[in-house]
Amino acid sequence: MNTIVVKFGGSSVADNEKLKTVANKIIDLYEKENNIVVVLSAQGKTTDKLLNEAKELTDNIKGNSRELDTLISTGEQVSISKLSILLNSLGYPAISLTGWQARNNY
Repeated sequence: MNTIVVKFGGSSVADNEKLKTVANKIIDLYEKENNIVVVLSAQGKTTDKLLNEAKELTDNIKGNSRELDTLISTGEQVSISKLSILLNSLGYPAISLTGWQARNNY
């Protein structure tokens, strides 16, 4: 059994219909007896929206790099959670993991 890592950018998961297309691609690979690891970006324009909202709060956005990292990572967390929900609803086992969760659990 092969392990395949696939990455989908923000435009590929921009809305629920595109997320369904991604899910179908993953299912196709899975049904060919592969282990699948999926890496997702935030849904299209989410990162820009979050950064703009942070910039409305302060002129010194770069002085908060740790907090910016935390803020921006929420976009990816939304994407991975939604994909996992979708795959599970279709009968395919999936869990969403952040980087530190993957490191500590797998």
